[in-house]
Amino acid sequence: MRVVVVGDALIDELRDDRGVREFVGGAALNVAIGLTRLGVPVTLIAMVGDDEPGGHIRSYLHDYGVDLLASPGPLGSSRAVSTRTGGEPVYVFNEAAQHRAVVFGDDERRACQDADLVVVSCFPLDDPDQVQALADAIGETPLAIDPNPRTGMMRDFDEFVRGFERLATRARLVKIGEDDAALLYREPLDAVSGRLRDLGAEVVLATYGPAGAALDAAGVAVTAPIAKLPGRIVDTMGAGDAVLSAIAASLVQDSPEGEGEWDAALRRAMDVAAATCRFEGALLRLPSAIGSDEVEHFGS
Repeated sequence: MRVVVVGDALIDELRDDRGVREFVGGAALNVAIGLTRLGVPVTLIAMVGDDEPGGHIRSYLHDYGVDLLASPGPLGSSRAVSTRTGGEPVYVFNEAAQHRAVVFGDDERRACQDADLVVVSCFPLDDPDQVQALADAIGETPLAIDPNPRTGMMRDFDEFVRGFERLATRARLVKIGEDDAALLYREPLDAVSGRLRDLGAEVVLATYGPAGAALDAAGVAVTAPIAKLPGRIVDTMGAGDAVLSAIAASLVQDSPEGEGEWDAALRRAMDVAAATCRFEGALLRLPSAIGSDEVEHFGS
């Protein structure tokens, strides 16, 4: 059993009234590490620069047992600067992040086609050449995709939607959030979820932020509220990635069928997301970590 994750790996630079802190992050990297923490072996395919930040990214992945197939970063490693002043965070991405690209050589194609599942998150879907290369590399391997659009990393909204929907038509799982639906489609999430099911996605996972999540699997529809766990919410940055990690793990570990099994998978995902939100950073946490002596580990 092995999952391949394709997408971004970067340095998150967080600026707020407490100062400046740096974390190893990126949506795809968060999902890859989340899967390993849920017991699933993972290979991450992402662009990583040959620089000091790239060294931190590589060390962090090594610490958590994630195999890396790194594409060269001609402009260095990607960085996202997040400024938080009480409202929604404002993100600024460096030039490397804006021009990120993944190289699909023999090793990458072999990894994708030998995997039990390929998970794609925060990929340059507005680049037709990248989408074609990704589709060719995946072949017939089951696919899970989260568009995870970032305005500072997108050059063409219409092309991004076309690339996303091209892959969604043959996806085992599509995750879409309320903010994603508003940004990409300017429509309510319920309408976008129905559109994705009509396109051919087998399972659509819709996340509604504080309102919880819904999952539609070939006519089996389940919903779950935000999980109530002890402790206060510290950081919601990794919640969506934690939900995707947990559902992807359920796909390869349990192959859920029927309302009861899908309901259990979604509620497990919401528990994991709630636990993750009770720590700073996007590292996936299990509910058992709350109140424990688990070491804070944000990067190498």
